[in-house]
Amino acid sequence: MVERFGATDIANNFHGAARFEAEVIDCEVIGALPAALEGTFYRLGGDWLYPPRFADDAPFNADGYISMFRFANGSVDYKGRFVRTERYAAQRAVRRQRFGRYRNPRADDPDTGVVNRTVANTTPFIFAGRLFALKEDSRPLIIDPHSLETLGEWDFDGVYSSPTFTAHPKIDPVSGELICMGYEAEGEASNAVHIHAIAPDGGARWRLDLTMPYVSMLHDFAITRHHIVLPVYGLVTGRERLEAGEVHWGWDPNRPSHVAVIPRGGTARDVRWFTGPPRAIVHVLNAVEEDGKIILDAPVSDGNPFPFFPAVDGSAWDRRAARTTIRRLTFDLRSDARTWTEEALFPDAPGSLGRIDDRFASLPYRYAFMEYADPTRPYDMARAGKAPPSISNCYARFDMRDRTMRSFFAGDSGALQECCFVPRCADAPEGDGFLIGVYSDFAERRSELIVLDARQPDAGALARVIMPFRLSSQVHGVWASRQAIDFRR
Repeated sequence: MVERFGATDIANNFHGAARFEAEVIDCEVIGALPAALEGTFYRLGGDWLYPPRFADDAPFNADGYISMFRFANGSVDYKGRFVRTERYAAQRAVRRQRFGRYRNPRADDPDTGVVNRTVANTTPFIFAGRLFALKEDSRPLIIDPHSLETLGEWDFDGVYSSPTFTAHPKIDPVSGELICMGYEAEGEASNAVHIHAIAPDGGARWRLDLTMPYVSMLHDFAITRHHIVLPVYGLVTGRERLEAGEVHWGWDPNRPSHVAVIPRGGTARDVRWFTGPPRAIVHVLNAVEEDGKIILDAPVSDGNPFPFFPAVDGSAWDRRAARTTIRRLTFDLRSDARTWTEEALFPDAPGSLGRIDDRFASLPYRYAFMEYADPTRPYDMARAGKAPPSISNCYARFDMRDRTMRSFFAGDSGALQECCFVPRCADAPEGDGFLIGVYSDFAERRSELIVLDARQPDAGALARVIMPFRLSSQVHGVWASRQAIDFRR
């Protein structure tokens, strides 16, 4: 039997919020918020303004919803609203769903007239004092960091060339340089990638145009001091697939994975390609250079991690192969090797949304943080209902040096979303700060923001910010200090 999952299944399983915008002043707090926690936690994800047209659509097709928790003086306020995309406006105009399957306009209403059908629902990102909503099928949308009003599309004053923009740009912590890219950069299903380096003041520094081994979902990449590390894996698309009306991506179990090691400032001739077995490297943690080698740490799975992107050969989704764990990939630039070595670092902690202390991106580092699923922990089905498969119920600090972890169990009636690391202060040692992340309590039908000491998450929550309703699903989040985005309460 083929196991199928779609947007309706995911939304029902996760007890999602539905079609409202909200502002909560001085949220209820259990415990005490750390005085050092001063700034804003921005979250971005999807919430269906109107139900999907197809029950098997990908949940990534939900309309963008951006929210924020603003911390100051020991209290916190919340605000959330839909991202005002062209697609959002087109639906509001007729008060119904007008769009077809994920990133495929062929089943849209013929009269929508929408040029940009992005839902802008993946990553909130801050650069040069601006807040952006990112999704990799469009250029960034600027968001007012206080009102969360959508202000329009941004092309970095004409510096950026691609009509698409990665969900995971990188800021070099030493130079302040922005490294970004767009895939399908020359039209739908094109195999072109444009890579850019942009100075902190917005000026162009470097551009490289590449062709990939095949059209793949290039969701994330890593930077080192001198290289970009770009994984290519078997989530594929093509004109034939799209003309048939399918969701944009399908899993090809026969595709080898590839990794491009790209010298920063180099040319296409300088790129070193490595090839390995079928893998999915959707997100990365960090990459460093060491003795002529590049070491990439990332959550990796042996097969398709997304059940709603079906296999192109019709085979069933393999839950076992989808299991994602932190691994270390080593690329030896001194040898003629055309593949990498791979080591499992934490095989008993399956999770996919890892974070680091971003001040150490591209630099030697020790700690990573991630939600993960611990099946030995209890789940109260009587109160919370049937759980989605492999829900994340723990946050952990992973010590990448001595291979140990310290874990926090969130509760027996819900699931965690991606965590975010917040430094205690600008010059705090690596990993000295706080972990913050949202827990959705299925039994209570509400959400809460959990605050942990990142050095010892196993000591329990410092504070829980209790919301009176269920928050929308989060894909990614970002912390903005008062220095990055100032505000008045």
